[in-house]
Amino acid sequence: MTQPAPFRRGRGPRPRLLDLFCCQGGAAKGYADAGFDVTGVDIAPQPRYPYRFVQGDAIAFVLAHGAEFEFIHGSPPCQHDSDCQRIQGNAHPDLIAPTRAGLERTGRPWVLENVRGALPKLHAPVMLCGQMFRLANYRHRYFETGGGFTLDQPEHPGHLVPQAKMGRPVPPGHYGQFVGNFSGVDLARRVLGVPWMNRDGIRECIPPAFTHFIGRAALDQLAPACLGVAA
Repeated sequence: MTQPAPFRRGRGPRPRLLDLFCCQGGAAKGYADAGFDVTGVDIAPQPRYPYRFVQGDAIAFVLAHGAEFEFIHGSPPCQHDSDCQRIQGNAHPDLIAPTRAGLERTGRPWVLENVRGALPKLHAPVMLCGQMFRLANYRHRYFETGGGFTLDQPEHPGHLVPQAKMGRPVPPGHYGQFVGNFSGVDLARRVLGVPWMNRDGIRECIPPAFTHFIGRAALDQLAPACLGVAA
């Protein structure tokens, strides 16, 4: 399940997708379900990552190998722009601009994902919410696109169900927030579709439904010229 360095290219008819800053693989699951052969890269060991994995610096890896993939997803750490981390006074590196620069150098189609706090640094991002995919959750993530790939902004349903307070158990008839030291790991796994994750992975993850939507759009929009997919 975990593939240490050195990097090995996948084989077969599925287009190859590079998952940068992959963590425990929420984004990867959606792309794999959409039809991609996924390779994840992260600076930290990720024994729960369910696909091919390379431990290493994500920006260095995309500069060295990004052009070998048909599509690239980058999720630089969100802690720099997280409300929780600012409240706690924690300092984290801002990797959005270096990641974008690396993605642009590949000449490949890509998406760059982050949280609401990063909006001033993202270029015309599309926002995805759990309600768009009938998830019992209001998690929002923002996706900048490039390299010839674009996304239309889906309609955003209203937030009509009450949300539990951060860190509190989820009462009946409420949605959980699933951030920080939240209660209800089993519930979060079911709601977000990430049954293999622990709490650390869940609180930062992209729900696979989001990237399944992006992956299908990529295959529909860019194949066969950019992705090398048979017509």
